[in-house]
Amino acid sequence: MNTLPYKTYLNSPTGIKSWLLTKDHKRIGLMYLMAISLFFLVGGALALVMRLELFSPGEQFISAQTYNQLFTLHGAIMIFLFIIPSIPAALGNFILPMQLGAVDVAFPRLNLASWYVYVVGAIMALGAIVIGGVDTGWTFYTPYSVQTKGAITLIVMAVFVLGFSSIFTGLNFIATVHKMRAPGMTWFKMPLFCWGIYATAIIQVLATPVLAITALLLVLERGVGIGIFDPKMGGDPVLFQHFFWFYSHPAVYIMILPGMAIISELMATFSRKPVFGYKAVAYSSLAIALLSFVVWGHHMFTSGQSELSAMIFSFLTFSVAIPSAVKVFNWMSTMYRGSISFDVPMLYALAFLFLFTIGGLTGLFLGTLAVDLHLHDTYFIVAHFHYTMMGGTVIAFLGGLHYWWPKIWGRMYSEKWARISWALVFIGFNATFIPQFIMGSQGMPRRYFNYLDQYQPMHAFSSVGAYILGLGFLIMVVYLWHSVKNGPIAGSNPWGASTFEWTHSTSPPDPHNFKEQPVCDHEPYPYATTIFKSTNPYEMDDSDK
Repeated sequence: MNTLPYKTYLNSPTGIKSWLLTKDHKRIGLMYLMAISLFFLVGGALALVMRLELFSPGEQFISAQTYNQLFTLHGAIMIFLFIIPSIPAALGNFILPMQLGAVDVAFPRLNLASWYVYVVGAIMALGAIVIGGVDTGWTFYTPYSVQTKGAITLIVMAVFVLGFSSIFTGLNFIATVHKMRAPGMTWFKMPLFCWGIYATAIIQVLATPVLAITALLLVLERGVGIGIFDPKMGGDPVLFQHFFWFYSHPAVYIMILPGMAIISELMATFSRKPVFGYKAVAYSSLAIALLSFVVWGHHMFTSGQSELSAMIFSFLTFSVAIPSAVKVFNWMSTMYRGSISFDVPMLYALAFLFLFTIGGLTGLFLGTLAVDLHLHDTYFIVAHFHYTMMGGTVIAFLGGLHYWWPKIWGRMYSEKWARISWALVFIGFNATFIPQFIMGSQGMPRRYFNYLDQYQPMHAFSSVGAYILGLGFLIMVVYLWHSVKNGPIAGSNPWGASTFEWTHSTSPPDPHNFKEQPVCDHEPYPYATTIFKSTNPYEMDDSDK
């Protein structure tokens, strides 16, 4: 898989069996990266088909039933198969142990098991598509998901299985952070990426079992009619929403916290400064993890909960903005008077600041009771969600991918084409979703196959933006794939970063990460005194050749 004539995790050991049975966290992270990238492209293709159908009102080339199935699959694939595992399972698996100075995660076999569980869950989800289709929406709301036909049981069980993969990964990362840190690396000498992944792991372990229980109850309801959600048997369909959002709102932070963790790394490296307010940023990750468990009710302002409950959830929704704002203001302070280098990863970090801020501020609209009654279930929700998840998590993921790509493969990509791709992604994303804010404020409901003629110009504009966005991703796939074998050799530390994976490791890393145990003898991000910069591609001895 790698043409470099050095002993790296990519070529030692060799053979397909060595990959299928590997316990190397780097190889497992790379396998996750390949899988989630594939599902991202599939989910993105489904979105482009839907946007093409919505270019004009009325049926264009797919039926309303097919549109509902595409809508459901787009959401389910993007949420459960891409965004939730994207940063923790792929980049987290690859980078976290090296940043801690460890040779692997705490439980390598459990790590490999999490990968195979993910594969089984993904196969089950794809099987649901082939067998009978699913048209419930990715939230699987009752009573429709109990009564409708299709492969609902199979895809819900797929979500159940995928939850175990998430739990295994979270347990592994918690144990790794607690027990595998390098000598001298105290809690407040850890890179902020480790803090973000650690906070995410806590949510994964505590919240995911709720989703698993909910999925099982839904399957039992469909199979034997136990009456949990069926009002004819004394059940309550709104109870499903409570269960689902008690997991799914923390899941929003399973998605966004790792993205924030990446941005902290990019800000420090490309501003050539320690992160401003390091402890505040670290604690804000834990604060977000804690608050994420007590705000689920803001998804249900229109579901009939009491006025007192709605007021409490509204207040808590505003509260969760505080630790997020701490991060944003501290990142901006980090850039202040820094020696900023506008490399492609930093461009994605700046795009994240712009897009995630829009996503966060529009969330305040939805946390306001009177405003939410008007905006609920409109395209405003769609735009807000995508600005938070894609403008936040996916943009941060792309920044991290470009940042650690030289570490993963030992090769550099084309800076020119990467900048073109970034521009298309940024322009296309805003062109896609800003019109949806406008349509939502005017009352355009989400999830609709057809719409009034007055919304056609905005829908057309949004569809054109989606294809610009798709072109940006297509270019990205081409230049990244080309760089794997044909890109220039990156060097051990092309960005001049200061964390262990750059300063104590070659690119690609040695199978055992380091030649000797790193020792942490400095504060995190010591750019104030030393800038680590290596221009030598590899420091080799004869045993490496």
